[in-house]
Amino acid sequence: MLTRGDAVPTSPPAPAAAAPDTSAKDANARLGWREKLSYGIADMGFNFFWTNVATFLLIFYTDTFGISAAAAATLMSVIKIVNAFTDPMIGAAADRTSTRFGKFRPYLVWMSIPLGAAAVLTYTTPDLEGDAKLAWAYGTYLMMMVCYTCVNIPYNALSGVMSADPQERSTINGLRFIFAFAGSTLVTAATPSMVSYFGGGDDQRGWQLTMAAWSVAAALLFVVTFVNTRERIAPPPGQKSDVGRDIRDLLGNRPWMVLFVLALVIMVTITLRTTTAAYYFKYVVNRPELMASFVPTYMVAAAIGAACTPLMTRFVDKKTLMIILMSITAVLSSAFFFIPPERIDLMFVLQAGLGLALGPKSPLAFSMYADTADYNEWRNGRRATAMTFAAATFSQKLGTAVAVAVIGSVFTSLGYVPNATQSLGSQAGIVWLMSFVPAAFALLAVLTMCFYNLDRKQLARIQEDLAARKAGA
Repeated sequence: MLTRGDAVPTSPPAPAAAAPDTSAKDANARLGWREKLSYGIADMGFNFFWTNVATFLLIFYTDTFGISAAAAATLMSVIKIVNAFTDPMIGAAADRTSTRFGKFRPYLVWMSIPLGAAAVLTYTTPDLEGDAKLAWAYGTYLMMMVCYTCVNIPYNALSGVMSADPQERSTINGLRFIFAFAGSTLVTAATPSMVSYFGGGDDQRGWQLTMAAWSVAAALLFVVTFVNTRERIAPPPGQKSDVGRDIRDLLGNRPWMVLFVLALVIMVTITLRTTTAAYYFKYVVNRPELMASFVPTYMVAAAIGAACTPLMTRFVDKKTLMIILMSITAVLSSAFFFIPPERIDLMFVLQAGLGLALGPKSPLAFSMYADTADYNEWRNGRRATAMTFAAATFSQKLGTAVAVAVIGSVFTSLGYVPNATQSLGSQAGIVWLMSFVPAAFALLAVLTMCFYNLDRKQLARIQEDLAARKAGA
């Protein structure tokens, strides 16, 4: 974790790689499949952490760690908000990092071990009581999220400097999210069994060892990405370091502002359903074991949707495609309200449909973030790629915090009691959190996307102008 007094290392303990080539020709070169796959595979590693947090951390806190739903929801919301404000700082640090390995790739090596250690501590239940135990939860979860950010934001920014070609960006982000959904599927399917196996009846020990295993696997994948990718796009020559100017540029960047709001709204939509699903199957359907296949059903379908993204963007503009997908999401989420608890088949059909609709969302959004970084350079003569992505993840974390806060407040108001039969009101609240509430946020995402103003024609003009500037320089 980087603190105020930490110096940014100038060379990581890893094998040497080629220095970035920032010529206009190289920036628009087609990427080889080895590099594309190596970039994408790291997101599988990130989901070894992210999916565990999104799917299991709340229920770990309430049913294993031993704190109330209100305390756990407050904790997760507060930490998400605090951590969101560290994102721009880490983005600014990454933009100003200069090594022979590039600006962003080294963070995959530097921060992988601290991230793994923090994750294990987060899922450790100490022999403490009351406020001391709650303080442990706050401290370890914050440490985990800051370390995660220190790896994830440079990784996100890397997709914006590997190629300037919008279609190549769509391809690498499409591949990235295939691996992401594969990682999520693996985590949701395997984690409950791993906890049982490693714990041998002791869930506290099981969670701790399970996160240790996921952390080691993630670190290995991060090294693969570091070794096999390249950074080809650099800021304009002579650009001066000015964090305040970077932030002002983003606030004046209309397409980026639209994506900022969009990320927040979509993250609320997804987190509501993902986090509530564990409670839905445990207390409404009374089949908690179905979680091991329900969330993976979504992930497999989402991976298929993500794989189709580069093909769809060849024929449909990104803005139009996003509006269509979020409209479908709203309809399918609403339909979930009308499924009786015994119709497991319909639940899985709708879950697969939601996966197909939301799968392309992530590769679309991240390729669009890279486009807004180009737009910023074209409009203002300055480039801050990591800051662009950092501020985007800022909004995603705020969205997660909003979703968890909504769930916690609903559960508290309806009298949720852990590991007990729920009241009819509590069950109804869980069903609404799986259906109409996320549907409303999906419709808000559709409205937000109507204000996005970068189309294919303008992006082509931007790339031509930037290439001409670099050739002249």
